[in-house]
Amino acid sequence: MIDWKKAAVVVLDVFIGAYLVLAVTAFNKPDEEAAVCTDLQITIEQEAVDGFLTADKVVHLLQQKHIYPVSEPMGKVNTRQIEEALMANTLIDKAECYKTQTGKVCLTIKQRIPVIRVMAQNGDDYYVDSRGELMKSEGYNCHTVVATGHIGKQYAKKVLAPLANTIITDNFWKKQTVQFNVLSDGSVELIPRVGEHVAYLGQPVNIDSKLSRLRKFYRYGLNEAGWNRYSRVSVEFDNQIVCKKKSKKI
Repeated sequence: MIDWKKAAVVVLDVFIGAYLVLAVTAFNKPDEEAAVCTDLQITIEQEAVDGFLTADKVVHLLQQKHIYPVSEPMGKVNTRQIEEALMANTLIDKAECYKTQTGKVCLTIKQRIPVIRVMAQNGDDYYVDSRGELMKSEGYNCHTVVATGHIGKQYAKKVLAPLANTIITDNFWKKQTVQFNVLSDGSVELIPRVGEHVAYLGQPVNIDSKLSRLRKFYRYGLNEAGWNRYSRVSVEFDNQIVCKKKSKKI
């Protein structure tokens, strides 16, 4: 036989539990339709090199797209639409957007990082990012290493991008390197910030080894002989450094 008394107690317990859940949810969840966005919090992830983006530029982009959330009802703020609009911008690698119960919209952005600017002999002018992708230089300015000379786009992607990544991740070379110059045979010259010489790396292979030898020469050679004694320092070949003295002025 069914114990109707026990069954009634169970049903009542389930009903009360469901009611409590709904009540807590209803009373603790703010009225999103009525709430207004009071603040936009923008976080741009920091990298080894400064990028083009600033918080002001992100705000301007959202305003242009008519999706700037501040002062808008939270219920009408579409975080997916904001993410897609930002991701469509060529300067942005990744964007995440979410709303808080306190009336804030939060944005976290990972931008594309330019690691080298190419100003080629053929007139090309563009940046290359850390992944080897080209970025337009028009309308932007970023302080980074410049590459000049005989540079095609594939060379910039396959050779200069890895070389620039090596430079910017080493604090010494990041400060010391001003420019690369690519000769007609594809070999590379490094123009240092300190010293009146050109450092010839040769063909862009075994770069880590060449930079290591050049760094040791700076430390143990030029610090003793003087940084302006030579006009050219070559680390093209393994286990040797060839220097050319500066011509004496008459």
